[in-house]
Amino acid sequence: MADFERSLREAPPHALVDVVRDRLAAWYGATDVALLLADYGLSVLQPVGAADARAGALPLYTSAAGRAFGSQEARAEPARDGVVPHLLPVTVRGERLGVLAVRLPAEHSTEAVARQLAHVAEVLGHEVLVAERDTDLYQLARRASRLTLAAEMQWQILSGRAFAQPEYEIGAQLEPAYAVHGDNFDWSSDFAGLTVAITDGMSEGVEASLLTTLAVNALRNARRAGVDIADQAALADQAVWARYRGSLYVSTLLMSFDLESGRAYAVDAGSPQLWRRRGRSVERVPLDAQFPLGMFEESDYRVQEIDLLPGDRLLVVSDGVYQAVSPQSEPYAPKALVRGIQATSLLPAASVPGALLRELASYRLTETLDDAMVVCLDWHGRPGAGAVAE
Repeated sequence: MADFERSLREAPPHALVDVVRDRLAAWYGATDVALLLADYGLSVLQPVGAADARAGALPLYTSAAGRAFGSQEARAEPARDGVVPHLLPVTVRGERLGVLAVRLPAEHSTEAVARQLAHVAEVLGHEVLVAERDTDLYQLARRASRLTLAAEMQWQILSGRAFAQPEYEIGAQLEPAYAVHGDNFDWSSDFAGLTVAITDGMSEGVEASLLTTLAVNALRNARRAGVDIADQAALADQAVWARYRGSLYVSTLLMSFDLESGRAYAVDAGSPQLWRRRGRSVERVPLDAQFPLGMFEESDYRVQEIDLLPGDRLLVVSDGVYQAVSPQSEPYAPKALVRGIQATSLLPAASVPGALLRELASYRLTETLDDAMVVCLDWHGRPGAGAVAE
């Protein structure tokens, strides 16, 4: 296996699936190997390297491969004509990339081989993330349709759509995935904690993406300078003000989580709403509203503590979610939003944003140009760091 991993690292970035295909054919007589990646809208799985990826697309919610993706469990389908299809989730630190589909002769389809295939899928996922720096191959497989230029810019500055550590799990999604322009989410983990930034820039199209790109990179620059979230907000506020002089601004929610103490903090600089599910109850977390980034020159930002216990689920929703209305002009928040949060309580954090946004799409009056974003964080905490939510 060490030789296989070295072969993957040394392979051209566009040839990873070829290396896996050749090795599995030599080891186990695999008759077919395909890497299927989830598209930006989380609706289909599409094959890497296919002449027409859309022609080979599989639905994410009704196919066997989609079920393996959703459950994050390897599956072996019933044998047909002496061949057993194996479906292995390809996931890196909680980020669900897709599924590795392998067809094996029945005589080689054993539990030991299935474990080896799962390891191959894990190694392949890590190498895909590295290879994406140098080839468009994997990006192309994620596109069920063409991205707008604004969406292209936004996806390039996003964190992954999910991330997991022992203390927490986080997932996020944007819609319309192929035409998003102003909403963005970003996170960074280190030995001490987690920092999360949710931003919503004004305007539309490329102008909104340019504004958000400036704000996100200003926040990252400040975070990497080692300052707290209040100063991160202040420095990003200055950057946006210097460019737009208050004509455009960015609604932002910054949060930081201390892994040792289990305490959480927030700076609310705009419209994203924070909700908490604790046990069977769901409620909006009250935060002190402060000025959006770039609205006024040299705004002062204050940090406040969030009431957080292990077992809590935090959800951040943009105005495209909570301001949506039904055909009967009923707002999505709070009643329908609370129902949606309750209905998804058994799903993992990585699956919740997509599920809520699909429910929202069936609820609202019409298709809207406004972005809709959901970020979900399940807080586990460290043992002994605090009480557990009932």
